[in-house]
Amino acid sequence: MANEHFDAIVVGAGPAGSAAAYTMAKAGLSVVLMERGEFAGAKNIFGGVIYRKQLEDIIPEFWKEAPLEREVIEQRLWLLGEQSVVTFGHRNEAFKQPSNCWTGLRVKFDQWFAGKAEQAGALAIYETVATELIREGDRVVGVRTDREDGDLYASVVVVADGVNSLLGKALGIHREWAPDEVSLAVKEVIALPKEKILDRFNLEGNEGVTIELVGQTHGMAGLGFLYTNQESISLGVGVMVSDLKKKNIKPYQVLEGLKAHPMVKRLLQGGETKEYSGHLIPEGGYHSIPSLCGNGWVICGDAAQLVNFVHREGTNLAMTSGRFAGEAIVEAHQRGDYSKAGLAGYDRRIAASFVHKDLKKYQGMHALLRDVDPTIMFDKLPYAVNEAAYQMLLVDGVSKAEKQRMALRGIKNATGGSMNLLKLGYKGWRAING
Repeated sequence: MANEHFDAIVVGAGPAGSAAAYTMAKAGLSVVLMERGEFAGAKNIFGGVIYRKQLEDIIPEFWKEAPLEREVIEQRLWLLGEQSVVTFGHRNEAFKQPSNCWTGLRVKFDQWFAGKAEQAGALAIYETVATELIREGDRVVGVRTDREDGDLYASVVVVADGVNSLLGKALGIHREWAPDEVSLAVKEVIALPKEKILDRFNLEGNEGVTIELVGQTHGMAGLGFLYTNQESISLGVGVMVSDLKKKNIKPYQVLEGLKAHPMVKRLLQGGETKEYSGHLIPEGGYHSIPSLCGNGWVICGDAAQLVNFVHREGTNLAMTSGRFAGEAIVEAHQRGDYSKAGLAGYDRRIAASFVHKDLKKYQGMHALLRDVDPTIMFDKLPYAVNEAAYQMLLVDGVSKAEKQRMALRGIKNATGGSMNLLKLGYKGWRAING
């Protein structure tokens, strides 16, 4: 590989990197797509939802060939009590016309997406780690790899190497993320016969369901998830690293607790765990986004902290940022200007898109999770809501007016009193409205 020069080197073959590589290769640029795993997806996990719009903008009608699992027609939110659940959800046939999203398995999807970049002309190099950036003055001109004679040179380097971006740190735009800026997610893929999945989730054909789970995280800030695949269930939980350290609890203990919950357990009964994986998720939000481009480089996806954890959206932001980076680099290539100013089209695209607007809208969420006792939002309140629902629906001779007073009293007590409940409501409103 010594002394070879390309138009662009993309480090990381996840959704952001493959989107960038595909966009540039399709436009005729010479592109290297570098991945440290033995294949794309070998080192990556995600919850498992792939949205249509953002991938369709890159590859029209991708659903005709992509390795998707189930078409999601229903999304549920469960508030877990000790042995109970209060459910919210929305099911709609309109989610099929056109499809809104599908469940997916990263190990299949990433290989397919990187393969599309290769078909477009990108040169994929696997089992190769970009160890550092090569610079000339203040300009990035290539990457040094862990291969012998492994220096690669390019007009621009796309940094898409994930949340622990080594190259982002080398650029000086990444520091070590604070424990309250990342969550640690663990996930199991549990094999289950297709017939049982259809029966247990009230589905037909290729229909699918997603369930987000609040509660049963040992009072730590975090969410669980349960997604239906063709012949398996993806079950996982992500918890803030800062809370795991305080509580001295291992992530697998949280996941085992969810699996044992009576409302979850019945959905998994008879299943067999086939995969177990863990991954850091960037959750610093709007204020953790670094500079997105410089002389000879751009950064996208998880490496740029582009994750909307409120709506469990990450893959679509990654693909969009990768496409934007690719489009901006194509423009820079046409002008022959790979300086920060020449790559500023990437900044402009992000700023004008839903990526920036959504992250800005929820910019207060990180502070809310940092400042409010997580046992209130992720333990006491879910329990209080479950108890209120139980009491309101229990016919035991107590008047409904008294039950209503009991429910309100329980919710107030969960937050530490009326004033604290009002403060929490106000902080919550501010946090989700910019």
